[in-house]
Amino acid sequence: MLEQFEGFDGGRKPYRAAHPYFRQVADAFQNSMGAGRLIPGNAFRANVTDAAAAGGQAFLEAELEKRDPKVREPLTSVTWMRDIIVKPGGGWVEYTSTVQVDYATSGSNGLSITGGQTTSIPIIEANLSKDIWNVWPWQAVLKVNFIDMQKMQGIGRSLDDMLDKGIKLHWNKTLDSVTYQGPYANTTYPGLTNNTSIAEVVVPVGAGGSTLWKNKTPGEIMNDGNTLMVSTWAAGNYDVTSMANHILIPPSQYAYIASQVISSAGTVSILTYLEQNNIGKSQGVDLKIFPSRWCIAAGTGGLDRMVGYVNDEDRVYLDITVPIQRVMTTPNIADGGGAYLTLYAGQYGQVKFLYSQPAQYSDGI
Repeated sequence: MLEQFEGFDGGRKPYRAAHPYFRQVADAFQNSMGAGRLIPGNAFRANVTDAAAAGGQAFLEAELEKRDPKVREPLTSVTWMRDIIVKPGGGWVEYTSTVQVDYATSGSNGLSITGGQTTSIPIIEANLSKDIWNVWPWQAVLKVNFIDMQKMQGIGRSLDDMLDKGIKLHWNKTLDSVTYQGPYANTTYPGLTNNTSIAEVVVPVGAGGSTLWKNKTPGEIMNDGNTLMVSTWAAGNYDVTSMANHILIPPSQYAYIASQVISSAGTVSILTYLEQNNIGKSQGVDLKIFPSRWCIAAGTGGLDRMVGYVNDEDRVYLDITVPIQRVMTTPNIADGGGAYLTLYAGQYGQVKFLYSQPAQYSDGI
């Protein structure tokens, strides 16, 4: 508010010659507020806002604020549940195991053709073997400071719920990394994209002199996909269940084939045409192609990789022996301030390629 302080002579005298009360008030305003100034006519004017008015202004600003109640979470993506079969259960174990069998016949009569005088009749034999797979315990602690929790409740938010979402995102990000690269991002315990037991090839050079899909014709791109499917089919002794039905490619290549039509006169994209007209369609193989950031530079020499495999629990799967769970909550006052500590725990295994034949890496796309 604006106030004008003048002397008793109507402002003709300097303000300091006025009544002592007005002189003290004016001096106080000028020294403390820094807003006073002498105005021609020897009158003093000051913009004055007292403490109560300042608080009221802050309250008014808060009342006039339109607040969005939604809390935005980080931009992220997890796709492990799309690209691998999960087998839950088993409890807190040290290892998981799988058993497989090979068959053979004894003797030289491999075809078991016999006659009236046959003296060599083959005997069927079975050879059982067992594989051991690692599991890893997973733990994370949620810490909620008591005072912070009370403050958040005062504004209608739950700090516990917010951090709970963060814990679960952490769990899913861990499983994403385990699924595609393994728990340590190396080939000791590999994932879907870096298993050294899987056959690796470089796709052929196209008519444009490049292996890259952006430089290839639609027909050449389709040939790369069909070649991968036929290769896995052949490697599995032409067992149709060994033909790859799940293909992962980098997002940029996925965007390219999803937007490019199969011919200048057509309206069907390369992606749609390949999914509906591949080599396995007539044999009951339902091919699915998905984008995956884990395929970027995953190939030998940093090449972009196409990963093809059979997405079925008899071919490859992931154990989650103990799903994430809230184990215990305890108060803690030893670390500077009271807080509640909540332990979350779970246990997961490694990606199990039960057969290496129904999978292939095609690099250079």
